[in-house]
Amino acid sequence: MSTEFSLYALSEEHQAVREAARAVCDAKVAPFAADVDEHARYPREAAEALLAADFHAPHIPEQYGGAGADALATVIIIEEVARACASSSLIPAVNKLGSLPVQIAGSEELKVKYLGALARGEGGFSYCLSEPDAGSDAVGMKARAVRDGDTWVLNGVKRWITNAGESEYYTVMAVTDPEKRSRGISAFVVEKSDAGVSFGAPEKKLGIKGSPTREVYLDNVRIGADRMIGAEGTGFEIAMRTLDHTRVTIAAQAVGIAQGAVDYALGYAQERRQFGKPISDFQGLQFLLADMGMKVEAARQLTYAAAGKSERGDSDLTFFGAAAKCFASDVAMEVTTDAVQVLGGYGYTRDYPVERMMRDAKITQIYEGTNQVQRIVMARQLLAGVQSDL
Repeated sequence: MSTEFSLYALSEEHQAVREAARAVCDAKVAPFAADVDEHARYPREAAEALLAADFHAPHIPEQYGGAGADALATVIIIEEVARACASSSLIPAVNKLGSLPVQIAGSEELKVKYLGALARGEGGFSYCLSEPDAGSDAVGMKARAVRDGDTWVLNGVKRWITNAGESEYYTVMAVTDPEKRSRGISAFVVEKSDAGVSFGAPEKKLGIKGSPTREVYLDNVRIGADRMIGAEGTGFEIAMRTLDHTRVTIAAQAVGIAQGAVDYALGYAQERRQFGKPISDFQGLQFLLADMGMKVEAARQLTYAAAGKSERGDSDLTFFGAAAKCFASDVAMEVTTDAVQVLGGYGYTRDYPVERMMRDAKITQIYEGTNQVQRIVMARQLLAGVQSDL
């Protein structure tokens, strides 16, 4: 039985994490969510509040100065931040995505330096895998790293990089041996201050407008050989192992967005009156609300189960990570769309938050592997006979 669950109930410690995260988010994140979205600005208030509460990168082990939160606690924090502001939830989510390769495969020196810096709030950590011509087909990347004595020289373009320009540190995947395909890709830590690193203009996006998405340009970026993460040629394997864990955090983000939409729709339905009574009295609307609540809870349970597997490193994590991300993001898109429907014409305006939640939800079906790719991943796991040990 999982150490994270006792008959499928959260432990007192995990309940306390939720209460603490919700208090911080209600007071210091949610009040700025609409303005962050309207002006497409980085959520400074949320970043400062999360850092002060040690929620900015809770997954960092205590030995490197972090909070040492397990995978389930990290998921709960991301869920609560996303419930208040999806853009802000990408701070802890992407800090885990960017730094997990170092945590999984980095040398002790890299861990002390970069995980310690992240824990201290000295800079965020982004993840550079995708390229203009290499999205779902990540093995088709063209960024190159060429050995030159005790250094590596990196050249290339990375696209769709979350929090690019804000983060100080970047895990970059680059080809070190073109003849070996996936086994010819290596991982490196690149710093924002390294000569030759620059950024494109922020993308103009449908949602998560407060989280900058930019291209990262690598122009003869020379770094020490000690900045390679793991052994040469293991970068793609490290990247995929990372995604097995971090897809669970995207599932958590989706659950949080959906829960925020349900919460608002419930309150509105009880206050809005038509035909002389609250619209929540109408059975047709009750059915809609019931389906919304049911699907969010199902997504949450699958996400928490996947988080337990992430923490333990279970053999079926790949299936559960893909399943949680895929299911929860599909639920988030459906539930936020339904929330707009509950509010009717008001839901379609920016005066109410559900249209923002609907726009924010869409990206969870796309990034860290489209849901079509997740279904491919799940099918391969099933056909390979990987069985659940939940």
